[in-house]
Amino acid sequence: MEGLFLMRRASNFQTAKCGVGWLCRIFSWDLHGLRPSLAQLPCLFLLVAFLGACASQDDARGRERISVYSTAYLTDNNTIAFASHSGKKPEPKPRQDWVWRGDGVLGKPTIEINLSTQSAVFFKGGVEVGRCPISSGREGYSTPAGSFTILQKNKNHISSLYGDFVDGDGNVVVANVASNRDARPPGTTFRGAPMPYFMRISGGVGMHAGYLPGYPASHGCIRMPRGAAQSFFENASEGTPVRVVH
Repeated sequence: MEGLFLMRRASNFQTAKCGVGWLCRIFSWDLHGLRPSLAQLPCLFLLVAFLGACASQDDARGRERISVYSTAYLTDNNTIAFASHSGKKPEPKPRQDWVWRGDGVLGKPTIEINLSTQSAVFFKGGVEVGRCPISSGREGYSTPAGSFTILQKNKNHISSLYGDFVDGDGNVVVANVASNRDARPPGTTFRGAPMPYFMRISGGVGMHAGYLPGYPASHGCIRMPRGAAQSFFENASEGTPVRVVH
């Protein structure tokens, strides 16, 4: 019976020779003539159990690495990183770097906003002449995707929807509110947020100069570095096509 058992084990080892052949070399066994001693079998069983446990731990760690990934945000080197479900918010990584080389370049202007990469690109005649990071709408205020045109331009726009509740001395009581959603505390008034170089594309949504924390944080508008917003504003007329993609 012992010989039959060992021969069946040898057959199993033969079918998985590439994976366990090295085990046999450690114990000085030959797959074609397996003759382990009884004293060696407990060691083999312990080793196989240990390897199985390691594999299970690796699988568990792999599943854990996948499950904790959640919100994507833009890092300071323009790559996408992830925040975990630990409750820790990504540290703000302000980005104000931008590129403009469109002065004196002729051609029909078009703008493309990419919500996934959090970037805006300005084209003239199909040639890229400007690029900058953006901060689009946060959760619950997502920036709409689609094809739009610039409907209105206002260099010194003040929002009638978003801003702060301030007291009689102008001190902020509640910051970053929506006048049509948030309850106004007694004794306060609404002060609209300044949105320099505003370019409206749909409803209350537009491109404008604003703070870029490094991830989507607006009420739906497309914030840009001030210098980039100025260049876009000065080179895009009303009617300029704007494409917003994911």
